Amino acid sequence: MPMGRVTQVVDCREAMGMGKGGGIAQRGTISECRYPDVIVVGMSPGRRHVTKPVCDITSALRQQGVEYSISTLVLNAGSGVPPDAKNIGGAVLGAYFGLTDKEIEQIERHKIAILHHGNVRSHVVHKVRYILAACDVKAIVVSQAPVDFEDFAREGVKTALVMPPPDRVTTKGTVMAIVSGVTRGQTPTREKMAEVIHAVLRLMKNKE
Repeated sequence: MPMGRVTQVVDCREAMGMGKGGGIAQRGTISECRYPDVIVVGMSPGRRHVTKPVCDITSALRQQGVEYSISTLVLNAGSGVPPDAKNIGGAVLGAYFGLTDKEIEQIERHKIAILHHGNVRSHVVHKVRYILAACDVKAIVVSQAPVDFEDFAREGVKTALVMPPPDRVTTKGTVMAIVSGVTRGQTPTREKMAEVIHAVLRLMKNKE
C-alpha cells in the first residue's frame, strides 16, 4: 500500500516552446507518459485557439488520483475545418484542419482521447469526425459550444447513444461522452472538470 506523496515526472513537450504562446506547449508537440492510456488533444495555439483548457484537464486528472497515464498533444494543424467539411454555413477563411501520420499514430496509441475543439459547433463536429475517421479510439468531446450525439451522428460519426445508418458511417472511432460549456482560454469550472474526470473513469472501468 503506497504511503505519502506520489511523484510524477512529465515531459511537457518534445521541443522548446518558441514564438506565439511562449511558455505554453506549441503546435506539433506532445507530452508523453510511459504507459499510454488517455490522450488530451488540443487545437494549435493562436489568438482564437487557446490550448489552456487542455493543460488544466490534464493536470486535474493527475491531481484527482486517476491511476492512468495521461498524454497531451497539441496539433500541428488544429485550426480551421477539414478540407472535406460540409454544411458549415459559408466559405472557410484561413488554414484547413488536418492530421499528420505521426499524430494519428500518437492518438491511436492510447485507449481514450479527450478532444478539445473550441466554440463553433459545426467546426467541432467536423474536426471530431476527421480525427475519428483516421483513429480507432474512444473519444470524450470537450467544447465551449453546445453539441449533442445527434449532431455527430448526422455527419456519420459513431456515438455511444446515437448511431448513423450503416451505409453512412464514416469513422473508426466512437464518441463516448460529451462535455460542453468549457470556455476556451479559461480554467474549466469544478463542475465541468468533474464531468470530464467522471467520463474518463467510467470508460477506463468498462475496459477493465
